[in-house]
Amino acid sequence: MKTNLITREGYDKLKKELDFLWREERPEVTKKVTWAASLGDRSENADYQYNKKRLREIDRRVRYLRKRLEQVKVVDYSPQQDGKIFFGAFVEIENDDGETKAFRIVGPDEIYGRNDYISIDSPMARALLKKEVDDEVEVNTPAGKKEWFVNSIRYQ
Repeated sequence: MKTNLITREGYDKLKKELDFLWREERPEVTKKVTWAASLGDRSENADYQYNKKRLREIDRRVRYLRKRLEQVKVVDYSPQQDGKIFFGAFVEIENDDGETKAFRIVGPDEIYGRNDYISIDSPMARALLKKEVDDEVEVNTPAGKKEWFVNSIRYQ
């Protein structure tokens, strides 16, 4: 189950993608499909086949984005969050071996294509919530329990 939270930046990015697909890419692909269909035999027309498939992909993504944008709740930064880890926080943690990790805790729709973001639904994020700098955090992983120390917390 996905958490229906998203940062303001994530919401704006999804909205921008929806606008681009609906206002720019879909009309362009529709023109190509119409042009390819006018050439005659559609069964052996690669332009028609490819663009028709692309049109279905765009429509599927547009439907998903419209539905998802209605479901999500935008979480903006609040000064009350300072000093503790909450949704939208940039966190740096370190283990006993000196290995450090830095990431931002965001909604599940924002993590794709980003190595520096983790989902609020992840075990790491769940363990870190409400912790402060210098707190020790125990995280359950497939390899067993690991201990991390919070080095820094900041918000955008």
